[in-house]
Amino acid sequence: MENLIYVVPALGILGLIVMAFKSAWVNNQPKGEETMVELSHHIAKGAMAFLKSEWKVLFYFVVIAGLILAWSGTLVENSSPVIAVSFVIGAFLSAFAGFIGMRIATKANVRTTEAAKGSLKQALKVSFTGGSVMGLGVAGLAVLGMGSLFIVFYNVYVLSTNGNVNGLEMEKALEVLAGFSLGAESIALFARVGGGIYTKAADVGADLVGKVEAGIPEDDVRNPATIADNVGDNVGDVAGMGADLFGSYVATILASMVLGREIVSNDQMGGIAPILLPLVIAGLGLTFSIIGTLFVKIKNEEDSVQAALNKGNWISIILTVAASYFLIDFMLPEGELVMLRNESYTFTKMGIFGAVFIGLVVGALMSAITEYYTAMGRRPVNSIIKRSSTGHATNIIGGLSVGMESTGLPILVLASGIYASFLSAGLYGVAIAAAGMMATTAMQLAIDAFGPIADNAGGIAEMSGCDKKVRERTDILDAVGNTTAATGKGFAIASAALTALALFAAYVGLAGINSIDIYKADVLAGLFVGGMIPFIFSSLAIAAVGRAAMDMVNEVRRQFREIPGIMEYKTKPDYSKCVEISTKASIREMIAPGAIALLVPIIIGFSFGPEVLGGSLAGITVSGVLMGIFQNNAGGAWDNAKKSFEKGVEVNGKMEYKGSEPHKASITGDTVGDPFKDTSGPSMNILIKLTSIVSLIIAPHISNHDGHSMAKENMDEKTIKIEAVDQKKKVEEAMLIE
Repeated sequence: MENLIYVVPALGILGLIVMAFKSAWVNNQPKGEETMVELSHHIAKGAMAFLKSEWKVLFYFVVIAGLILAWSGTLVENSSPVIAVSFVIGAFLSAFAGFIGMRIATKANVRTTEAAKGSLKQALKVSFTGGSVMGLGVAGLAVLGMGSLFIVFYNVYVLSTNGNVNGLEMEKALEVLAGFSLGAESIALFARVGGGIYTKAADVGADLVGKVEAGIPEDDVRNPATIADNVGDNVGDVAGMGADLFGSYVATILASMVLGREIVSNDQMGGIAPILLPLVIAGLGLTFSIIGTLFVKIKNEEDSVQAALNKGNWISIILTVAASYFLIDFMLPEGELVMLRNESYTFTKMGIFGAVFIGLVVGALMSAITEYYTAMGRRPVNSIIKRSSTGHATNIIGGLSVGMESTGLPILVLASGIYASFLSAGLYGVAIAAAGMMATTAMQLAIDAFGPIADNAGGIAEMSGCDKKVRERTDILDAVGNTTAATGKGFAIASAALTALALFAAYVGLAGINSIDIYKADVLAGLFVGGMIPFIFSSLAIAAVGRAAMDMVNEVRRQFREIPGIMEYKTKPDYSKCVEISTKASIREMIAPGAIALLVPIIIGFSFGPEVLGGSLAGITVSGVLMGIFQNNAGGAWDNAKKSFEKGVEVNGKMEYKGSEPHKASITGDTVGDPFKDTSGPSMNILIKLTSIVSLIIAPHISNHDGHSMAKENMDEKTIKIEAVDQKKKVEEAMLIE
């Protein structure tokens, strides 16, 4: 039983081995003709140029932040300078996870184009295998990193000192481990915001000048911004998304482990089982995600790609639920479990399984609701299509209306899930529900990442002059990819809400406060300030896209005006200039939003104390979740409304196609929605979790209690509660004997 702790990193290694085999398979697929390979090379070169520029900036950030963490770790007794090492490892693995995804995406795109010449079946296989490389890489690195570091810190801080699982020693180990999550989320924020600014600046510039003004098709080789647009799909929707979900995955596991420390458990592992459980569930979810990927396939052109993806997803979820039942039954003891901070609340191991099940159900429902609001052919998207017939303004009104409406059902599902998981296993139940939801991250990310690969494949097909049938097949994949990308963002924001609540509960314990009293004027003020932060963050991100897009529009217009022969295919545009504009703009503009997420909790916490900071965290969480859902769904619905016109759609009894006035109105809506769904919206879940993690790390520094007295209090409570649980068990056994 004690050796179960070593199974976790082994499962992470298994995921990375399978990832390597899948990556090799993609690399061995045919790349196509010379023109296609050249275009793919331009995209890969631009993507790597962005990453190198971004990494230079982030290197200085990691070094400075690491030194500050090392210094702060010496100031309080229940922390350690080693937190800086944990932070650097988390930052490195987060960046590496994004790099893995982008590297395979820039190889899989041209191979998907070549596969689409043969069949939709093979095109799906190549693009989804490329996506699964990213999914397995992200989850494998997270499980390996968290599992290995926990083993090290558990041995150093707990076993070597004969410390107690529920005492100060384990609190210190988890405090240091929190640095890993802080590093991962910090890189995720900059990668997501920077990548989102890059991709949307290029996309908006390409659309407004190319499609609207010049009247040329999307991804036309004559458009100077088209290479930058395809590069943006990789740096924003692949590298940024990979770092994003790596951070989400790690933060969810950490929150569950921190609250698991407060559970009194007479298990066979010396009370460590509730802490280790979320790590093992994550490892099993990774394993079953590998199995799920084997079922994503279609037989012919008529089969549904969406149905194939759903099949693989549901298989991985069902297997994870079944395995979790036996795992929880095996790891946790019979009888009641209690939390140190809440002596009146008890629960059983089956209550914990119920919370895991609830988390998976909430995740599935959030994905289904998001799919309804963003998929082609459904009422919300159709309503935007109808409004496009009367112009650009009514299209915008329709998209905003859909986005606002779409917050209703997800919030009700989320609120029900929070309440039900709390009834099942208290605050630990809320945290473990988030861990259950994120358990199949590898599969979720594989489904999400195949979309940008298919989008790039369509761009290469258009630019290289492939047969029309090739573009039709890649468009089928791309349309499904738009929906899966939207559902993935809905899934991520739901997990962020549950994780933030769990981190919030952990913060309250570490900060030495019993509750957040909004009757206090300063706490209420903090609540309002927190609610404002996601709006300011979104404003900065969207404004950054607008400024970068203006530079791109001016450059594309200049090239059309000053370089003769572009429109006649006699001269190639200067693609590198547009790539350079997006790169510089994204690096410059990502600093301010990132600084807000990192500095706001520090300023509020040290200026006004832990309770006011708690009020601010509550405001950020509620406002951020609503903003994230609204922006993601509005942007996704606008995008698929535009794509509906490109396929041909009936509006008021008349068929409308690409180039029509309603289609031009839909392009405007999609342009407005782009920074919503790909820049500020997806960044909300990182903002929510990052502010909570920063607060968790500074909690010992602004705490209202002394660490030793709290540890002693915890030990006294633990002794009393263990005796009470044992006594109750003895009474029940005696009654059975009688």
